[in-house]
Amino acid sequence: MKAAEDQVVEEDTGFQDDEESFFQDIDLLQKHGINMADIKKMKLVGICTVKGIQMTTRKALCNIKGLSEAKVEKIKEAAGKMLNVGFQTAFEYSSKRKQVFNITTGSLEFDKLLGGGIESMAITEAFGEFRTGKTQLSHTFCVTAQLPGENGYSGGKVVFIDTENTFRPDRLKDIADRFNVDHSAVLDNVLYARAYTSEHQMELLDFVAAKFHEEGGVFKLLIIDSIMALFRVDFSGRGELAERQQKLAQMLSRLQKISEEYNVAVFVTNQMTADPGAGMSFQADPKKPIGGHILAHASTTRISLRKGRAEMRIAKIFDSPDMPENEATFAICAGGVSDAKE
Repeated sequence: MKAAEDQVVEEDTGFQDDEESFFQDIDLLQKHGINMADIKKMKLVGICTVKGIQMTTRKALCNIKGLSEAKVEKIKEAAGKMLNVGFQTAFEYSSKRKQVFNITTGSLEFDKLLGGGIESMAITEAFGEFRTGKTQLSHTFCVTAQLPGENGYSGGKVVFIDTENTFRPDRLKDIADRFNVDHSAVLDNVLYARAYTSEHQMELLDFVAAKFHEEGGVFKLLIIDSIMALFRVDFSGRGELAERQQKLAQMLSRLQKISEEYNVAVFVTNQMTADPGAGMSFQADPKKPIGGHILAHASTTRISLRKGRAEMRIAKIFDSPDMPENEATFAICAGGVSDAKE
């Protein structure tokens, strides 16, 4: 029995070490004989942690100006020594999953549907037609992410990447009033960027990674509203579809890595398309989210939004690794997303 207790204590201390080693700064590679100039080159392209090196292919590292194949091998080897690259038991992994937190949507019923809110280390995607509440949900998250929540969640800053010019700071003030928080404090904690092209959107992610690293553990949420709008504009027709999907896959892979590397929640909104051929078959709903299979596989949880009566909206779990397919009704009011009044 004593041995079993010791084992539990040992594992607990291991978990605390994990907390500290969650951000292993890339500067630590100096101890393994990597010079500072090479480390700076990697930082410039948004690789700021040792885990970040593990998440980047040798080919991509070789493309960084000034890094030869020999240097890349040395860097990979050094990173391998510092990280456990092998397998771990499900029990060890479950203790790591304890670091995952949930951000509330502002509606209790919606939270219940999602198992407590949107979770960190994952991409949550909400799609629906216009006026189904995607942008209102994004604005509500900007405020709720800053509030202390359940299971010791301390609240933190938010990054908002806007591709459709729908971000309104005044809207955040209305939502802040509902939660009784100071206007200027709420607006100060949201970092906003407007993306104009799909390439610009990708470049902003490098900046985001650097910012998350610079202020480790301060940022809790990254919102992109909407993920596909610019890809829709920059690539047109079947001829450019393959290239678009490849670029999209790279971007989503980057988002997933950022969410795991810095333990943040990623929330993206997505648009719909009407399928002209669906009228021929007996599909109930001819509309479907854009982005194809690539976006469908990359999102951890997908939520489908549709309009109900008046300000009511209905959210449905479309795809999730751990939540059943259910529906929840919520309302959009002056204070953002809230419970539907019966």
